[in-house]
Amino acid sequence: MASLNFDHHRSPEVLIQDFNSYVRTLILNRPRYLNALSGEMLSQLLQLFLADEHDAKVKLVILKGNGKAFSVGGDIAEVARLLDSGDWRLGLKATAEVSKLIYLIATYSKPQLSIANGMAMGRGAALYVSSRFRMATENSIFSMPETALGAVPETGASYFLSRLPRFFGEYLALTGAQLDGSEMLACGIATHFVPAAKLVLLEQELLASTGALTSSCDDLVSYVSSIISNYSIQPALKERGSAWHNMDVIEKCFSKSTVQEVVSALEKEATDDIDDGHVNGGNNPWLTSTIESLKKASPISLKIALRSIREGRSQGLGECLVREYRIACRIARGEISTDFREGLSALLVDRDRIKKWEPCKLELLSDQMVDRYFSKLENDDEELKELELPARSNSPAFAKL
Repeated sequence: MASLNFDHHRSPEVLIQDFNSYVRTLILNRPRYLNALSGEMLSQLLQLFLADEHDAKVKLVILKGNGKAFSVGGDIAEVARLLDSGDWRLGLKATAEVSKLIYLIATYSKPQLSIANGMAMGRGAALYVSSRFRMATENSIFSMPETALGAVPETGASYFLSRLPRFFGEYLALTGAQLDGSEMLACGIATHFVPAAKLVLLEQELLASTGALTSSCDDLVSYVSSIISNYSIQPALKERGSAWHNMDVIEKCFSKSTVQEVVSALEKEATDDIDDGHVNGGNNPWLTSTIESLKKASPISLKIALRSIREGRSQGLGECLVREYRIACRIARGEISTDFREGLSALLVDRDRIKKWEPCKLELLSDQMVDRYFSKLENDDEELKELELPARSNSPAFAKL
């Protein structure tokens, strides 16, 4: 019988499931808050992952969430409280912590599996994608909804989104579109799809068999992969509404150089559909919702997000995390734009009101305004330090797949 162990000094926000000494299962345990990543939870995860990496007995680390979510990302309520009290620097500590955690997991020297049997959004999605093995189920939902909040996808997002096929990453980052488990597998966000009913059997086999292997890490990776593959299936994509069925349009439109050009290209596609009457009498619901999502999002967030992903395509994970931390600092300070505070207020205080972005239109944004988000932190504030990441010998897991 497994035991859930945590000592009296540790909050149960992260549970350690000890079935044996070879497999360590870490469970995100804030189900009431859909496993939003608090500062305390991130600190615990960093300590636990480091300890397990140095523990010669541990051969596999599994990460999953308690309840109906893997993790919906950062603790928005906690962030809002810190910003309201003027403690935006303290809020950045969580950004630095999650960036270091993602870098650690992405370069982990041991096999590591994350199971998203529910929602994986924002920073929670970034945490999931950093894993070597990424399991989805029929209950999975993936989304990067930051631009609708006046923020941008960060903590590694510009690295992994830029490596998705056919500019699909730009589509996800700008629109905040949700993917189900089959779509996650199709685009490479998930490495395996396992029906939820088989998860217990899969974990039992991993626990029972992993300890018997005494070979190298490469052999362990292959061995774990073969076990997961025995339980995996190739799910069918939903017939209607799947973004994956619109890849030609996504590649054509989201490959454009600017957000304005992306929107114009999508609107032209919608007009052509009406003229041709090909889809639902000229009304493609996917096109309509995509255009609406872009027009509801923060204009400055859209511009920053697109540039960030384009830069990420030619950069390593560490470079992306450093750049994204700079962007997060500028967003938290709110000196260039207060859109993030506006987005938080609309989400937490008055959900029915229309967000008042400033600037309110893409054409009102200058390149110089966007440039400020990407400049080194010392250019603004001598007390702000660049993100420092530890030296790691392994290449990021996402690049290996």
